[in-house]
Amino acid sequence: MMKGIERPRKRLFVALLLLSFCCMAFLAYAVWRVSYLGLMEINEYLPAILGLVFAAAVFLLGLGIVSLVGAIAGMPLFGFLQRQTYALINVLFPMAVMIGRVFGFRRRKIERSFIEVSNQIIHQRHIRVPADKLLVVTPHCLQLATCPHKITRDPHNCKHCGGCDIGALVDLADEMGFHFFIVTGGTLARQTVKKIRPKAVLAIACERDLTSGIQDVYPLPAVGVLNIRPNGPCFNTHVDVEQVRSEIEKFLIKKDE
Repeated sequence: MMKGIERPRKRLFVALLLLSFCCMAFLAYAVWRVSYLGLMEINEYLPAILGLVFAAAVFLLGLGIVSLVGAIAGMPLFGFLQRQTYALINVLFPMAVMIGRVFGFRRRKIERSFIEVSNQIIHQRHIRVPADKLLVVTPHCLQLATCPHKITRDPHNCKHCGGCDIGALVDLADEMGFHFFIVTGGTLARQTVKKIRPKAVLAIACERDLTSGIQDVYPLPAVGVLNIRPNGPCFNTHVDVEQVRSEIEKFLIKKDE
């Protein structure tokens, strides 16, 4: 049995988000403090106005952090915080990566944690879409490198030889009715999203591509499934098809709904 990807720990990204929040709060205070005297010379009310704006921004960020921690703990997200929490993890991601490097965490490990947290937030929102409004994309490295059949334009060109997981995903798409495309890079993936105009996306890729893809399609809800790389990156990769099915079922509108 093929060994899958080690399940990431969500608490790593949450901890880095908390540190990012503290840094942003300190930066906001520092900017307000440095500009205080200059603003006073312009108008005596300007320091108070700027202070209120910064305080409101810090408060909203803090509320998002609290909501995120609650969601990770399994608590339901309040409706008015759902989009805010999803936005927060995308906005603060670059700072979280920088802080992670300071503490010696590899970017790939942080990206895995980010994907896990992002997936949970999406599922906490209980988003349901019709099958024809769900787009599933996967990189071409999932295809066997020696395969002569071109499947990036039409996955149904796959001959179902069993040498890779493309055939199983094509069958899954035919069974469940979602759009399925194989892309050669981020540009083609974005073009596919623009063409199909889905209401939700499920992507299969490595940590780097999933992270950038989730951020590129924001605010469109996107869930990521990590590929399996027994031969190294970008060559004869695999995916847990049952995990893909499970993630898709969480998105699709059920018959009794």
